[in-house]
Order: sequence, then C-alpha cells, then structure tokens
Amino acid sequence: MNMNIFLMAIPSDQLKIKYIQMKKVGIFYGSTSGTTKSVAEKIQKSFGKTAEIHNIKDATIEMISSYTNLIFGTSAWGIGDMQDDWEDFVDELSVIDFKDKKVALFGLGDQEEYPESFVDGLGTLYCRLPDKSVVVGEWPKKGYSYYFSLAEKDGKLVGLAIDDHQQPEKTEERISQWVEQLKKSFL
Repeated sequence: MNMNIFLMAIPSDQLKIKYIQMKKVGIFYGSTSGTTKSVAEKIQKSFGKTAEIHNIKDATIEMISSYTNLIFGTSAWGIGDMQDDWEDFVDELSVIDFKDKKVALFGLGDQEEYPESFVDGLGTLYCRLPDKSVVVGEWPKKGYSYYFSLAEKDGKLVGLAIDDHQQPEKTEERISQWVEQLKKSFL
C-alpha cells in the first residue's frame, strides 16, 4: 500500500486560535429544608465565576429570561410533588421564550423511602417545561435503585439525581461529573 503524507506548515501570523467563553449560567433552585440550596451552591462552586445562584421564590420571568444557560433544581416532597416555591412559579415558565437557551435540571430524592416516586419533582419540572428540546444534561440511571421515576425517559434520567439521604458520599462526584458535561453543552 502506498500512502502519501502531506504536512503543511502554517506561518504563526496566520494561525488563529478561537477562544470560546461560556455565557453566564443562572442556577434557580427551590429549597425547603436547605438541602437543595446546598446542592445548588456546590454546582455554582463547580462552575466558578460564570454561575449565579437564585432562589426561585425570589425569581422573576425577567431574571430567568436574562440567561442563555439555565439550571433548575428542585426536591421531591411526599409522593413526587415539586418543592412548594417551584409549584408556585412553574406556570410562569410557559411565558418564557426558551429559543436559543439551554436548560439543565437537577432533583433531589430518596430512593429507599420513595422508590415508587424517586426524584419525581425533577420529572414534573421537566414535564412542565414548554420546550423540551432545550434540555441538556441527562444523567444515567445506573447507580440508583428505585421502582419508578417521572424523571426517567428513554432509559436515562432527564437531569442529575441526588440522593443525599442514602448516597451522600456520591453527591460531590456526581456534581463534578455533571458540571463537566454541562460545560461542554453550554458552549
């Protein structure tokens, strides 16, 4: 087999390197007992200065609309209800134009206490988004043990699932891996 290899020298004055800077990330969470807030703060810390954090109870449509990259986080209460502040705000999502935006989701739940509705708040939040095509950051269901979840779609979870009750030792690593995935999606 005859192979020809061509090398081309490019003068340094013609070499152009393009740096892509990620736009600001808006993290909006709803937290009753403080655990979801703590997870949101860990996500913010993993992103660094590019992320800003907001409690959904203080949020406005304008605040959310000002971001290109969004992260929404909620816990699950009872048998799959979203956190109360998200319940109060979720209908406002229908008036936000999500064109040219990317949205990632995270949810908290307890897979042993509520295996029939694990992270259902996350699934409900996903269902209430008016445009599912903007959602990034799906997460594998491997490593969790539950019967059913509204957050499961096509064999994966629609966002990061955190079980700080049964698997607190996995929280930091899951956040770190998920944020690295999002950094690529948010460019």
